[in-house]
Amino acid sequence: MAQFNFGGTLEDVITSDEFSLQKAREVLKNETIAVLGYGVQGPGQALNLRDNGIRIIVGQREGGRTWKRAVADGFVPGETLFPLEEAAKKGTIIQNLLSDAGQVATWPQIKACLNSGDALYFSHGFGIVFKDQTKIIPPDNVDVILVAPKGSGRNVRNNFLDGSGINSSFAVFQDFTGNARQRTLALGIAVGSGYLFPTTFEKEVHSDLTGERGVLMGCLSGVMEAQYNLLRKHGHSPSEAFNETVEELTQSLIRLVAENGMDWMFSNCSTTAQRGALDWSPRFRDAVTPVFDELYQKVTSGEETKRVLEANSTPDYREKLDKELDALKNSEMWQTGATVRSLRPENRKKV
Repeated sequence: MAQFNFGGTLEDVITSDEFSLQKAREVLKNETIAVLGYGVQGPGQALNLRDNGIRIIVGQREGGRTWKRAVADGFVPGETLFPLEEAAKKGTIIQNLLSDAGQVATWPQIKACLNSGDALYFSHGFGIVFKDQTKIIPPDNVDVILVAPKGSGRNVRNNFLDGSGINSSFAVFQDFTGNARQRTLALGIAVGSGYLFPTTFEKEVHSDLTGERGVLMGCLSGVMEAQYNLLRKHGHSPSEAFNETVEELTQSLIRLVAENGMDWMFSNCSTTAQRGALDWSPRFRDAVTPVFDELYQKVTSGEETKRVLEANSTPDYREKLDKELDALKNSEMWQTGATVRSLRPENRKKV
């Protein structure tokens, strides 16, 4: 484990320099990794593990869209692809990557498949931390561990393929075998993490739920819509409003921030943009702070968890979700976005 200075705070992190892929393979050589769920995180983690030479099987409901996706990715029914419970019985490390609602619905069946000494692996602290609502309480005779990639399942795979990796947090909730930490680090390296940093199940779920509702998705979507609507209200064309709100951010500025930081971004733009950004940034920070305070309180209290589980468990959830997403897709802003994307040079060449 190596220490790095993060803004004046020393933190322990683990990279492949401290825990090599060869060491991960050695730790996992007698394990069978059963990845349950092939929806969001499942494909990226399963394919990365397979490419890294780890013994891997997939568990998924038979016949559905994601079952067919696993087959298309080279998993063979009856050999490396099984129904959920059969895969869970065969695995010594059970990676429960079903949706949070799916984990709740299937927990009694999955729990019955666990053997003494198995490891129960999560990529989200949701089920364990909010056990009063989820009823996910592991038996005492298994390891309970977590590796949480800080990115979408698609980027877990894409970043692995381009060699960059996705940073991940890791945690051990229960160490029955005495080998839980080694198993966790080995899996973190084998799924393609850029580096691993320690957390707890509780801190992971609190930060994750806040982040995805906040800057990463909810806040980003909301502020984009607010600025786009403002510009349209004052007579700007859809193309101009979208380019100034979304396209310039996603195709130019955010990439520079990722490479060099916001301070570099500010110092390398026009003096007009620089002065305006520095003056208005605190205004936006102060305006949204109360919203973030409310958001974090609702996350840590379990109110968000309760709302999500209730909504996701209704029989018509998928139908309602499709209507919400269609409304977003068909809004002027994102219809404009579709046209803007089609006009990018690389997309015009495909036509």
